[in-house]
Amino acid sequence: MTPLLPRRSPPLFAMVDCNNFYVSCERVFDPSLWGAPVVVLSNNDGCVIARSNEAKTLGIAMGEPAFKRERFFRANGVRVFSSNYALYGDLSRRVMEILATFSPDLEIYSIDEAFLRIDGLPFRDALAFARTIRETVTRWSGIPVSVGVAETKTLAKIANRKAKKDTDCEGAYVLPAPGVERDVLLEALDTRDIWGVGRRYATMLAKNGIHTARALRDAPDPFVRRTMTLTGLSTVLELRGKSVLALEDAPPAKKAICSSRSFGRPVTSLAELQESVSAYVSRAAEKLRAQRSVAGRLTVFVQTNPHKDEPQYSNGRDMVLPHPTAHTPTLVRAARELAQGIYRLGYRYKKAGVLLTALEPAEGRQLPLLAAGGDGSTALMDVLDRANAKWGRGALQVAAAGLGRPWQMRQAHKSPRYTTRWDELPEVW
Repeated sequence: MTPLLPRRSPPLFAMVDCNNFYVSCERVFDPSLWGAPVVVLSNNDGCVIARSNEAKTLGIAMGEPAFKRERFFRANGVRVFSSNYALYGDLSRRVMEILATFSPDLEIYSIDEAFLRIDGLPFRDALAFARTIRETVTRWSGIPVSVGVAETKTLAKIANRKAKKDTDCEGAYVLPAPGVERDVLLEALDTRDIWGVGRRYATMLAKNGIHTARALRDAPDPFVRRTMTLTGLSTVLELRGKSVLALEDAPPAKKAICSSRSFGRPVTSLAELQESVSAYVSRAAEKLRAQRSVAGRLTVFVQTNPHKDEPQYSNGRDMVLPHPTAHTPTLVRAARELAQGIYRLGYRYKKAGVLLTALEPAEGRQLPLLAAGGDGSTALMDVLDRANAKWGRGALQVAAAGLGRPWQMRQAHKSPRYTTRWDELPEVW
């Protein structure tokens, strides 16, 4: 890890964004995909959620239902993949580990984005340093990235957008100093494309004659505070070059955890419905323990397919747990009980899910006097999590979650989990 030199003022941020991340992950292990139109589909092979540049050129839009484009895909040689989150998550981890070698101040913003604070690092040319980051990540992981550099996180996002969309930048761009060149760049950026300004605020700003990032930057503070609250004012201050959004060393713990999927085929029996919610609550419990939390309330919900001309039904039921827990068997028993309570014979269920709420830190939970021993062995859950971390998710699981799972989502075009499963390692002949 590069040692820090004394901090400069103002700070300097690099925003690193993986290009077409899901598609790039698929290309790492299949060179034949380079130059070809590629799309990745959502759960159950439903909609397009990632596109290569070649696919974008063909006019394939984000969110398009895949079944409506099947003939077009075949006619244009579009390579189609089911989402492979095990692969994407592992390659994301590798990219973030590489970025951490450049700066100890790293915020993992999403699966394919990260901020680095780079002031104080031993470089003379920020653009050359950004190019070094880009080249190193691409060479070591196979994932192409774009890097934008500026004195605030918001401006770094704008610089990253320029690096990605302007081919002359070759994937790296440093925002120019305040002046005419920066003003021209901000004038060309619609408010809808500013990080932190959503569609609702953009519509409101347009009604008030503010259409560009430059106009928003120059808007009066009282107007911004009144119409966009302090959060909007923070965005405006960042556009002016004042850093007010610090790096987050770790993402804040979630206040609720949901695990839900559409079924690969309609579910009609109680046994399969209970099996599915057992699997979903097991996954939710794993996430709960990962953030060192426990849950005090569990909700289970089901629904039929509203797009089918058949009897419709949806329902949900929740339960306040005897005491906050992250113990998988306890949550599975509760989820199965709730599923039984809302199940109705004669319906074809399309989707089910679980929601864990009333979360609190595991260390500080309050147990009833007679429940001093908790709800099971913490050591057992530690063994479960370590086994699945080492051998792959699902290597060790509760029997109630099922084995064959004929109801699970469709993934007809899924690539192997090259980096997380021994039996799916790439073969070289």
